[in-house]
Amino acid sequence: MGNDKKKMGLSGRRNLVGFSFLLPAVLLICFMSFYPMIRALILSFRTGVGVHMKFAGLYNYTRMFQDKVFIQALINNFIYLIIQVPIMLLLALGLAAMLNDSKLKFKGLFRTAIFLPCATSLVSYAIIFRALFALDGFINTMLLKTGIIDMPVNWLGNPVTARVVIIIALIWRWTGYNMVFYLAGLQNIEYNIYEAAKIDGANPFQQFSRITIPLLRPIILLTAIMSTNGTLQLFDESVNLTNGGPANATITMSHYIYKMSFEYSPNFGYATAMSFLVLVLVAVLAFIQMKVGDKR
Repeated sequence: MGNDKKKMGLSGRRNLVGFSFLLPAVLLICFMSFYPMIRALILSFRTGVGVHMKFAGLYNYTRMFQDKVFIQALINNFIYLIIQVPIMLLLALGLAAMLNDSKLKFKGLFRTAIFLPCATSLVSYAIIFRALFALDGFINTMLLKTGIIDMPVNWLGNPVTARVVIIIALIWRWTGYNMVFYLAGLQNIEYNIYEAAKIDGANPFQQFSRITIPLLRPIILLTAIMSTNGTLQLFDESVNLTNGGPANATITMSHYIYKMSFEYSPNFGYATAMSFLVLVLVAVLAFIQMKVGDKR
């Protein structure tokens, strides 16, 4: 009994030491993250500015569904989500499968080249794409010289083409980032599995669809959730590429929240309510993806 008490005492002391190391980080997270979230939730039920703010119930939340600009921003976010995310993930998966080939030469060079865009500053790459797709930019110059078009296309001045430019920019920047996750997953799959499949007569497509994709399902789910989260919070491309134009045709929810907070007459209560709607959308879509993608 004496030894048991001594062991329990030692275990308790170890736990105490562990919690003492964790406590500063926990307090910091609570103070820097959870407390502002609670304050923001309270603020979302208020209207007005400064000391004149007053409780307004669900007014800010009902106002969102009557706000044409916010509805347009919501539609834009889902357009980017539905088109860009599947293309990007499929492209990343295909590139990872090709660059995982042990017989491929200069793999390191190709992997680095594809990954480099995601190491580029968000502002810098948006400015580069803005220059590329300008009226006198590289894209129009090449299209004019090859005779594909007769006059310059106003890529950023048309709602449809402006969205296309944003989608292309997102695919260019984030494909390599997701490819790295798939490469890491592929390198954890035993090569013996593929050898056995070859002996059984499986062709490369069957190996990819019957072995690679099922074994990469957790990684695919992870990248899908991260990409959905990032797309619903899209900000830099809308601000730096198109500034939300033309006529709010490319504005995103985060961009509109920023405008409502710092550019228009400040309305922090309404901006906070919109932020919580984004949070709910991210949580709901992540939950759906978990239920659909995770069979455990």
